[in-house]
Amino acid sequence: MSLELTEVQVRAGVEADLDALTDLYNHYIRETPITFDTAVFTPEERRPWLLSHLEDGRHRLIVATTANSQRILGYATSSAFRAKPAYDTSVEVSVYLAPDAGGRGVGTLLYKALFEALAGEDLHRAYAGIAQPNEASTRLHERFGFRYVGTYREVGRKFGRYWDVAWYEKEL
Repeated sequence: MSLELTEVQVRAGVEADLDALTDLYNHYIRETPITFDTAVFTPEERRPWLLSHLEDGRHRLIVATTANSQRILGYATSSAFRAKPAYDTSVEVSVYLAPDAGGRGVGTLLYKALFEALAGEDLHRAYAGIAQPNEASTRLHERFGFRYVGTYREVGRKFGRYWDVAWYEKEL
């Protein structure tokens, strides 16, 4: 697929995106160690996740679509870092791209829009956990000013082996 960035639209995610977002995420569950979920979701099971990301506030869902077909190319989220109240000014961020959308700047567009949307919020830090190896994700996060803070060694088991997660943080 040849994709020009001028053909990409970035907007807030909406409930009508649920099926496509679920399909995209399920690809990563089935095919990669990038997420440590191991069982695919139905859209109905994924609905609470979608509804936890509002159009304003700290927890956002930003999607990238093709301008002509509105096919979802990827999404970026900011979510609660931990459940305890003292963590409220921290978020965990992530980006997931359609398998054919990587390496074309879509992740950069998504993070740019996400961090612009979060700029006025009462946030102090953003964190990203990157299952290793994942050079593309590491480069994306470093491009946005994230710095490496440590690695949880062999913290997740998927596909019959253990995986490390490198953690990155960014001051907001």
